[in-house]
Amino acid sequence: MNITEIVTADRMRVLDDVASKKRALERLSELLGEGTPYVTENEIFTALVGREKLGSTGIGHGVAIPHGRLKGVEECVGAMIRLEQPVDFGATDDAPVDILFGLIVPEKSTEEHLELLRALAEMFSAPDCLQALRQAGDGEALLAQVSRRAGSTGD
Repeated sequence: MNITEIVTADRMRVLDDVASKKRALERLSELLGEGTPYVTENEIFTALVGREKLGSTGIGHGVAIPHGRLKGVEECVGAMIRLEQPVDFGATDDAPVDILFGLIVPEKSTEEHLELLRALAEMFSAPDCLQALRQAGDGEALLAQVSRRAGSTGD
């Protein structure tokens, strides 16, 4: 599966009204909820927060990949936000986060979940990708950059 198969421009945003990790997760939950008719934004938020309690999904270099598996989700759904002001996310390198890619997958999709996380981590490890994402002015520009840089995760 390719990362571009799980995102749409309407689930990608540049935000200037987020000042905390909690608010970032709320906004991601709202966007992810737009792609999932059988689960609520609150259920998504609870799953993302539950995963964060296990350990931060901040992978370093200003990037976090909040994710979770949910009963009722029928296919993988992604959403991305770029924050105008980075927030503390408890990342592995202690750097504040300004790029978040949220991911929810069906409860039983363990392998697909791991493949998508690997692909996202690889994409976000490229400094030129991060620079381009940080320069993107809106959801369309974010999607264009992800589409340009996303590789297949297997299928």
